[in-house]
Amino acid sequence: MNYVALKMLFGDRAKYLMLLCGLTFAVMLIVQQGSIFWGLMIWSQSSISNLNVPIWVTDPGIAQVDEVKPIADTAVDRVRSVPGVEWAVPLYKGLLRARLSNGEYHQITLTGLESSTLIGRPAEVLEGRFEDILQPDAVVLDQWAVERMGGPTVITVGTIFELNDKLARVVAIAKTQKSFTNIPVVYTTYERAMRYVPRERRTLSYVLAKAKDGVPVEEVIRRIHEQTGLGAFTAEEFGWKTIGWVLKNTGIGINFGTTIVLGFIVGMAISGQTFYLFTVENLRQFGALKAMGASTFTLARMILLQAFTVGLTGYGLGIGLASAFGLLAAQGGGLPFIETWQLLLLVLAALLAICTFSALISIVKLARLEPAIVFRGG
Repeated sequence: MNYVALKMLFGDRAKYLMLLCGLTFAVMLIVQQGSIFWGLMIWSQSSISNLNVPIWVTDPGIAQVDEVKPIADTAVDRVRSVPGVEWAVPLYKGLLRARLSNGEYHQITLTGLESSTLIGRPAEVLEGRFEDILQPDAVVLDQWAVERMGGPTVITVGTIFELNDKLARVVAIAKTQKSFTNIPVVYTTYERAMRYVPRERRTLSYVLAKAKDGVPVEEVIRRIHEQTGLGAFTAEEFGWKTIGWVLKNTGIGINFGTTIVLGFIVGMAISGQTFYLFTVENLRQFGALKAMGASTFTLARMILLQAFTVGLTGYGLGIGLASAFGLLAAQGGGLPFIETWQLLLLVLAALLAICTFSALISIVKLARLEPAIVFRGG
């Protein structure tokens, strides 16, 4: 019966291709939009992932990583005194304007790292040596800063520009995850950052910390919060907090969610209607099988085989097209596109739901089918 079912499916080429195109489009749309959405979410917390530190100590009222609320400079020593903390270092993060030698101005995110350890430095350097950041007036740019500030003909190792009327000399280019705001990132030492920024009563943005080996991170975070009154989060918690803020305060979630739901509905409508018409046009064949002794259960299995065959074929084609789009569109970091196995699994579940829905419509029709239809004219 499986052979008969597949022969019937492939024999009606027009409806088979219509089914395949509808399901392929639905899968491609859901995977594409889901991957772009998740890519944007990863970009939104890139300031956290780029520094790669286990514990972030913040102002207790902070909502997300780019909403910097300065804390007292004494916070570093207070965190260091908490039992279970192996080390704690200051971090500066703030917006400044860079003035290039050609007179152009660019907004940048200045990141000041503790000079003796350089904790929070990017893991990969594309040009130069990150350690040279300890030299006078030295700064390190990420690769997106090079792109946004004029390209490699304008910004390279050795380029000099101004930050708040003070000289800054590029000693290295680092590789980082692109940010949601796409603002260039300039790294320097914490002490030098204090010279670049206007003097304020509070300039410390965050305290970065690590728990001692054998001490649970959650326990250290609880102690920091209780003993200092500051906010304390693991990098993962802070990342999810930032993602939650983005979803709550922007329309990204609604926009992408609407598109994904529409893709699901379109796929269900096209496949359901087309598969029903396919069944109606083959009622005589199904009636003949029923007259020969095939049970409704056997016919239902045939319908499900047809539905899942075209569905899984469309699943493979849809993922292939979405992945090809991602490879082309995301080249050079222009578009966030991150395919995850969780997304692909969810899409597979959605596709199986569409196929099951389409098959059930036809199965209900077949359950009421009288074998005598074979002997009727017309």
